[in-house]
Amino acid sequence: MKRLYWRPQKCPKNVILSIGLLSIIGMLSVELLTTTESSREQEQKLAAARLAQQSMEAIKQERIARGHAINNELDPTGSGLIGLPLSPVTSIAGELRSKQTAINPNFAAAVVDMLVRAGVNPGDFVAVGYTGSFPGANVAVCAALETLQVKPIIISSGAASQYGGNIPDFMWIDMERHLHSRGLISFRSVTTSIGGYEDRGLGMPDEARQLITAAVRRNDLPLLACTSFTDSIDKRMQIYREHSRGAPIAAYINVGGGTVSTGRALGRKHYEPGLNLQPPPEALQFDSVMTRFVKQGVPVIHISEMTQLATTHDFPRAPAVMPVIGSGNVYAQPQYNRWLAACVLLLLVGTLRAFVLTDWGYRVVNTAMARVLRRRRDSECTLPAGAELMV
Repeated sequence: MKRLYWRPQKCPKNVILSIGLLSIIGMLSVELLTTTESSREQEQKLAAARLAQQSMEAIKQERIARGHAINNELDPTGSGLIGLPLSPVTSIAGELRSKQTAINPNFAAAVVDMLVRAGVNPGDFVAVGYTGSFPGANVAVCAALETLQVKPIIISSGAASQYGGNIPDFMWIDMERHLHSRGLISFRSVTTSIGGYEDRGLGMPDEARQLITAAVRRNDLPLLACTSFTDSIDKRMQIYREHSRGAPIAAYINVGGGTVSTGRALGRKHYEPGLNLQPPPEALQFDSVMTRFVKQGVPVIHISEMTQLATTHDFPRAPAVMPVIGSGNVYAQPQYNRWLAACVLLLLVGTLRAFVLTDWGYRVVNTAMARVLRRRRDSECTLPAGAELMV
């Protein structure tokens, strides 16, 4: 019983410092001596990124063919996916750096990763809400959906913010149709709304709404007309139900900051960029397409805050050159050596128990030192051979 409560009265400082140094060395060893493990969906991710790259090149060539020059200052990678600073179909101000960051084919691999983690399988229905503001992100999502062979139900918005798909005769729905005609994707949007504020283009001039309506017609798409914010949400949810023909929706993907999809500015803040499996309860207070899907238990993938998403996946922000396919931690992530971590942990626990919790370590050390001293004294006391003759 005495042994159970016994503790050394005083632990020498040199022992404490030695254990601390051992802990630091062990931690650094575990952090630095890692291995790289490829993703299980490596081939799918690479295929999606290659398809995104091909799609971006196709859009670029079509833009040039239509006579729209590429501004290398606004679009340093020369992608052709950066729109105009201002045009008749521009809805609101936009952040150029965010639009430039979205032009990265590796985002398609990131979307594949999110869909797989959300439990989406080939043949599943996936609901999608596109804004016209992020053509680069839209292309990445298209490539991921095509690669995973899911069944997307897409509702697009016509209006776009600055530097997005805001060229009046080459908006996002024009790009999407071109990709479909080239055989790069096997699907298209099922309907398109005006977009902008309240999904009705409120505050935009009549010319803007007329141009967007003309774009919807030339792309042979039905126009999603709504009378209010709630009416737009209701109609979108109804369209998703009708096109899924009663089958469950495996995931919902939102691209951009469309108010109907995200729930205006207050609702948008409660959803993290990327995969949202269990958003905070505060998010459920704001009506939106994302919130309604969350209440049904459907995973939500929020493609927004592109610079933050880029940092998460180790992608460059606003790259000056087109990123190389295969770059980023979405393809392979460092893995800790579990055996090394276990050995370091056992060593530290053993050392603490030996020198701090018990006196076993002291007894061993003292016994060893006593043997060393005894041998040293014996060697000093033993006369060398021939010493008597010398005397």
